[in-house]
Amino acid sequence: MSHKPHDLAAEFPEDVELLHRLKGKGHFAALSERYTEVNHAITRIEAELDAASDDRLEELKKERLSLLDRIAEVLREARHAQV
Repeated sequence: MSHKPHDLAAEFPEDVELLHRLKGKGHFAALSERYTEVNHAITRIEAELDAASDDRLEELKKERLSLLDRIAEVLREARHAQV
C-alpha cells in the first residue's frame, strides 16, 4: 500500500504556481477535478475505508496515471506559452 501523497502539488512541486493559475480554466479544471476524485478513491481503498476489488483498484491507478500524463502535457504547453 502506498501512503505517499499524490495530490497535484506533490506530483508537480516545481509547477505549484502554474497549477493554481490553470485550476479554474476549462479543460485543465476538468482534468484536475477528475484527478482529485480518482486519487481520493484510491486513497480510501488503500486505507481500507472503502471496499474494492483488486481489478477496480488497478483500473483507478491506471486512470490516475493517464490523467497525470495529460496534466503534465498541459503544464508543458503552458510553460512554453509563457516563454
